[in-house]
Amino acid sequence: MKSILITGGAGFIGSHVVKLFVRKYPDYRIINLDCLTYAGNLENLKEVEHASNYHFSKINILDEDSLRKVFNDFQITDVIHLAAESHVDRSITDPLAFVRTNVIGTVNLLNAAKSFWKNPEGHLFYHVSTDEVYGSLDDGGFFTETTPYDPQSPYSASKAASDHFVRAYANTYKLNMVISNCSNNYGPNQFPEKLIPLCIHNIKHNKPLPVYGKGENIRDWLYVEDHATAIDKVFHHGKSGETYNIGGFNEWKNIDIVHLLCQKMDEILGRESGTSEKLITFVKDRAGHDLRYAIDASKIQQELGWEPSLQFEEGIHKTILWYLENETWLEHVTSGDYQKYYEAHYGH
Repeated sequence: MKSILITGGAGFIGSHVVKLFVRKYPDYRIINLDCLTYAGNLENLKEVEHASNYHFSKINILDEDSLRKVFNDFQITDVIHLAAESHVDRSITDPLAFVRTNVIGTVNLLNAAKSFWKNPEGHLFYHVSTDEVYGSLDDGGFFTETTPYDPQSPYSASKAASDHFVRAYANTYKLNMVISNCSNNYGPNQFPEKLIPLCIHNIKHNKPLPVYGKGENIRDWLYVEDHATAIDKVFHHGKSGETYNIGGFNEWKNIDIVHLLCQKMDEILGRESGTSEKLITFVKDRAGHDLRYAIDASKIQQELGWEPSLQFEEGIHKTILWYLENETWLEHVTSGDYQKYYEAHYGH
């Protein structure tokens, strides 16, 4: 029986991966490991928290002894590693927090796996990374799996370092591993400091919509549930030692996304067309702001048969409706009340 450790499983992307695996693979044991920082919320997992094949452990990946205990207690056979500090703005103000979690935490996990898996055959360490490790596409083109690394922020530098450590352990210790680098995710359960949920929340409450610079930075957008299905594909069918880029074939300028959200929110909320666009406020650009990210996801499409299921406009509509229908969730995560949820369900 597979006993899969999913780190960061209470976070935005991680919670969708946990729910998919718990439901789709009842014969697997899914161990969700999360330290429940501001972005980790067990309310994201209400639908599966009582499933017989699911277990949650509140552990920080910086705690080496607790990691070893989890590997031993649950006889971990595989790791899907999503736990990370992920917000670029936070990395600019506190780079060391990103080094600790994203680099040292990843190495701690690698050490635990190396020690526990005496024979690497039959085990997999799957490291989930970001397209930001490739830098900025200022002159056109797309990121491929062979694009040289050129991280431009403390966040992307920390993720690039963790990618290199995973590959180094595969080379040095023959650890079976795969890495995927994904584009910007959006959808239900995303912490509202990110662009799309922040705009949805602020439009509803008639608050300013902050847009960096002129809003001309371009990102490739991927619906989070599509990302979860891609992780499923890579985990089960990816080739050991390989990297897979996961993208939505969906390039949008930030300002165009904000205009789209304003338009759709005015329609849904019954406001006069153009009302919400008056909330757009241009602010000083982020330091070292990469101009464009764009993923070439043809490898995972051709080799593993994955492609996104939703067009962006459809995904945005679903996302808006989810946030409008889950105001209580939003209030809990922004106030920190998810800690109370943990205490109520786990007793400490």
